[in-house]
Amino acid sequence: MAHLKIGIIGSGSMGSTLARHLTRLDHRVMLSNARGPESLKSLTDEIGATPVSVAEAARAGDIVILAIPTKAIPILPAGMFSNLREGVIVVDIGNYHPELRDGRIEAIDRGLLDSQWVAQQIGRPVIKVFNNIFAQSLLEKGTPKGTPGRIALSVCGDATDAKATVLHLVDDLGFDPVDAGTLDDSWRQQPGTPAYCRDLDAASLRRALTEADRSRISAYRREQEARIRRSMRAEDRPASN
Repeated sequence: MAHLKIGIIGSGSMGSTLARHLTRLDHRVMLSNARGPESLKSLTDEIGATPVSVAEAARAGDIVILAIPTKAIPILPAGMFSNLREGVIVVDIGNYHPELRDGRIEAIDRGLLDSQWVAQQIGRPVIKVFNNIFAQSLLEKGTPKGTPGRIALSVCGDATDAKATVLHLVDDLGFDPVDAGTLDDSWRQQPGTPAYCRDLDAASLRRALTEADRSRISAYRREQEARIRRSMRAEDRPASN
């Protein structure tokens, strides 16, 4: 793939991991967070990205990646996406966690999908990807194309050309790309579903996507949040001898 200009909004574990890999692929990466460019200088010097403001990341050029909590979407600078040129691809990698992090968002609780809500908030179509892989797996488990058991990542979106670009990018990052349909299909890879964060190969991921039950979206999310809570409590326990 030709070298792209990619802005990343959010420098947490997922945003920084994507920045690290994308600069390694010789894309021009502009990384931002709410604390400002100076807070990123050490990381960007290490990986070869450019520290910028959130607004500058949105104007990066070819792709903008939203790597922030769902609750932070409405507080992005007003009008930040309104003047982007037509071909800019916006990628949403987030997940809605109402009890653990985001608070209740009524529209999503009533049935609007996470990324459909994000697209409404920013006034731009989005591509959904990277929300169903843990940062550690994204950092360490990419492999060359054709590797047996290569982990697959599903991609959802309505714009065919934009989705094709992202599918290619997933492949370059070391994962088998799976076209999982339109944005209306993105619920199949939301938290707690059979396709969520299981490091599946392409055939297994496709099966997992078809096994998901749309009537259980809220239940999947509750069950996943309960698993996260149990994991957090276990990490807080003192080690036994």
